[in-house]
Amino acid sequence: MLRNRERIDTDIEKSDRTERSDRTDRSERKPASQREPVRKGATKSNIGIIRYFQETGDELRKVSWPTREQTIRLSVIVLTTTLVSAVFLGLLDYFFRFLSSLLIGTG
Repeated sequence: MLRNRERIDTDIEKSDRTERSDRTDRSERKPASQREPVRKGATKSNIGIIRYFQETGDELRKVSWPTREQTIRLSVIVLTTTLVSAVFLGLLDYFFRFLSSLLIGTG
């Protein structure tokens, strides 16, 4: 009786493993209509590279690009902010250099 019980338990475990592996295999497969046709002479790495560039092109078509006016306005904001930050940091540098020369007494 115990032996039969053990055999049933192992059979159940095997079937569970098989079902799990079947499920993962099925979920990873694409339908035939979505698969890329395999070209003669194409290696697997070439197909991957081609697919990469095709998907990149698809994603770039989905991007909402800014208008010319938005691009100019945002560029001016970035340049102005950079200029103001540079002037501010330059003044801080000058102030601390002056302060350190007073404290050291070399100026």
